[in-house]
Amino acid sequence: MSERRAYLDRGLGETRGVVTLDGRPERLLIRRDDDEPRLLIGARLVARVASLEPALGTAFLDLGQGAEAILPFKPDARPVRGQAIEVEIRSEPRRGKLAIARFVGPAEGAPKLIAAAPDLAIELAALSHGASLVEGTSARQVADEAEAEALEVLHPVPGGGQIAIEPTRALTAIDVDLSDRKGGDAKRVTRQANLAALGMAARLLRLKGLGGIVVIDLVGRGHDGHALLAAARAAFGPDNPGVAIGPVGRFGTMELSLPRRVRPLAEQLCREDGALSDRTLAQQLIRRLQAEAAAQPGARLTAACSPAIATVAEPFARLLAEQIGARFSITPDPARSRERLDVGFAR
Repeated sequence: MSERRAYLDRGLGETRGVVTLDGRPERLLIRRDDDEPRLLIGARLVARVASLEPALGTAFLDLGQGAEAILPFKPDARPVRGQAIEVEIRSEPRRGKLAIARFVGPAEGAPKLIAAAPDLAIELAALSHGASLVEGTSARQVADEAEAEALEVLHPVPGGGQIAIEPTRALTAIDVDLSDRKGGDAKRVTRQANLAALGMAARLLRLKGLGGIVVIDLVGRGHDGHALLAAARAAFGPDNPGVAIGPVGRFGTMELSLPRRVRPLAEQLCREDGALSDRTLAQQLIRRLQAEAAAQPGARLTAACSPAIATVAEPFARLLAEQIGARFSITPDPARSRERLDVGFAR
């Protein structure tokens, strides 16, 4: 039977929550201090209907303070332009796409936030089926590992082989590769690899925060369609409601549609070119300083990074100084690459 555990890492400037499935990260939720609370999943708001696109069955909503969302509607439930309505965010915005809201009921007044999104601890309890929450050093280690795995493209499959997960604008493509998987019976080996890959793909898509259309290129040919469909339904069951799974096609691919709920992790952590953002690197720098300060109480610490990272890290460094005192310094180095972060002891 599968076991889920929940971890909460309360950092400076961000909080990270992780749910593990049988010891491997299954979900990573990140809340940063400057996130727009109106656009977090579960937030409830009074919104104003700004405009309508009847042909698309879509209303554009003004949530206040520059925040926007869209509201899908059916022909018999068409809202009125300028109307005030209560909505709940059910899908967070992603690059180039607005948040998606669901209609709750009529409302009055100007756009405003009525109820904030659930706290991360509450979300973790729901996703882990009430598992006890682990905090502290072990939670930080689990969150770091989850963050690293979420950004990988290639993932080894237990027993041999690997899967590659690559999102595009239209869909997410998953390739199953037999690689070095051993066995005498080729059909049995490919069947086992595909079944294992489906379970891994489900976990990793949840970890990466990916949804929409997913195409899985299975390995081999002459697939046992019924067994694979049953395995896919079990693997993607936790993503319901909203999961649709197609049969294995003539070209050995399986197509799925998964609900989009959270912002993809890569968009939260990376720039558009795929490199880690200045904010993500600054958070890593502060965590490394915290770790060294805990390991060496009283020692004076030094850190070196690029000027851009030092600038972004400045407000978090002030918070760190309130915790451990002014016993560290961060030196901007124009000759240093963005990704190079060094932390050591002052001599």
